[in-house]
Amino acid sequence: MLNNNRKPLFTIAAWLVLVLITIAVAAIVFTPIWLIQPFAAQSSGNIESSFILRSWSPVLTVIAALAGVGLAVFIWTNSKRWFGKAALLIPLIIIFGFTWLARQNHFEWMFNPLANANYAKVSEANFVADDDMVLAVNVGGESVAYPVRQMAYHHVVHDVVGGKPITATY
Repeated sequence: MLNNNRKPLFTIAAWLVLVLITIAVAAIVFTPIWLIQPFAAQSSGNIESSFILRSWSPVLTVIAALAGVGLAVFIWTNSKRWFGKAALLIPLIIIFGFTWLARQNHFEWMFNPLANANYAKVSEANFVADDDMVLAVNVGGESVAYPVRQMAYHHVVHDVVGGKPITATY
């Protein structure tokens, strides 16, 4: 067992590491979300970094959760006061919350595809100015145009043009 003089030092160090793990888990999950913001400009480097972090975040958060539980057990066994033990719930809840969130497809939440595109005749499309940019698609003689302003929000539109299913993306 630990020397009684060193117990408080090891407990403080364990708390510090637990707090750092909590911050790291939050950063691992939030960084991909921050790098790919729906209304901000995105670079290829940011997208690549975001997808790499997103693919590794489930593994890294499980490792962090296991380390957090190990530290919590150590702190629990070396704490004499109830509030020191109760305080362990805060970082553990945060760590397990982010461990769950790492398994969710938050890119799908941010870039919710437009499933049912509605059409308007050119004369009725008063929400599109003459100088607005559009993404034009022509398949089998049928032409459609998607306003870039709306595409910038959804990024993905599933549609049927000229009898063929398409996915328009921006």
